[in-house]
Amino acid sequence: MQIFRGFNHPGVAPACALTIGNFDGVHRGHQAMLALLNSEARHRGVPSCAMTFEPHPRDYFAALANKPELAPARVATVRDKLTELARCGVAQCVVLPFGARVAALSPQAFIDEVLVRGLGVRYVQVGDDFRFGARRAGDYALLDAAGSRQGFDVARMNSYEVHGLRVSSSAVRAALGAGRMDEVARLLGRPYCISGHVAHGRKLGRELGFRTLNLRFAHWKPAASGIFAVWVHGLAGAPLAGVANLGVRPSLDPDDVNGGRVLLETHCLDWPAALGAEGAYGKIVRVELLHKLHDELRYDSLDALTQGILRDCDEARAYFASLHAETHRQTTRDRI
Repeated sequence: MQIFRGFNHPGVAPACALTIGNFDGVHRGHQAMLALLNSEARHRGVPSCAMTFEPHPRDYFAALANKPELAPARVATVRDKLTELARCGVAQCVVLPFGARVAALSPQAFIDEVLVRGLGVRYVQVGDDFRFGARRAGDYALLDAAGSRQGFDVARMNSYEVHGLRVSSSAVRAALGAGRMDEVARLLGRPYCISGHVAHGRKLGRELGFRTLNLRFAHWKPAASGIFAVWVHGLAGAPLAGVANLGVRPSLDPDDVNGGRVLLETHCLDWPAALGAEGAYGKIVRVELLHKLHDELRYDSLDALTQGILRDCDEARAYFASLHAETHRQTTRDRI
């Protein structure tokens, strides 16, 4: 998948089949929409294109109003969103910087400048609740009428449901916030994952006997937080069982090197000896958050922190043991 920041690049295809959205999490509703988009693109002989925004428009307006509480919690990092869009077969993705200029575009100006002149749209596919343009004044009917006048087709996809539940980024955020990881996996069609380069930290975990892999979650407001049993991919041939803390890590040290930034800190229950002490830094790993153990906690001393980590490791091992037992039972039933 080709990725462009904005649409004024010579590499952007002169025509495309387009869908527009924030695609936070790239859930099963998004996946169904993208599958249809790819089919329509093939029929028209043009590449499929997803246009998304960064920052999220609601992030921008929340900052403008100085009301951070209005910003939505973020399901996925930009890296993970783009990875999932690529997995869905999208040919190109335009990440449109959302700021004052884009926010001020009228619906018709957005159609003329971005869709027609910028991307040469032949087909535009949107969700049933799609709104666009300044003050969200544009809707499906306005876009469809413009398409009839200006020579592009417009289609609207209805809501996607799983077991009677409407699949949406809001539903994914709610499930993540409540720690219902099985429900999250049903909505996404896959386990919830965070990926990135392993970064250096304070190395406090190593001092305490619990080496950690530090991944930065770039957005300040993750939809999930707390302590999780996880699988770690990218360090060995098979996934490694681990326990992870996602959050700001209530710190014993106000001068902590991470400065209150959101981190995913993962301790592998069995560290691959071949990596050595420094072998993971710079590697790209993917961490699947499988089961929430508890919310993030603050400890009053290093000893209390150490004991807390030990309890978390024991709980994670018990979780993985239960998975193994369930797999064994299922295998036995299948043989019978």
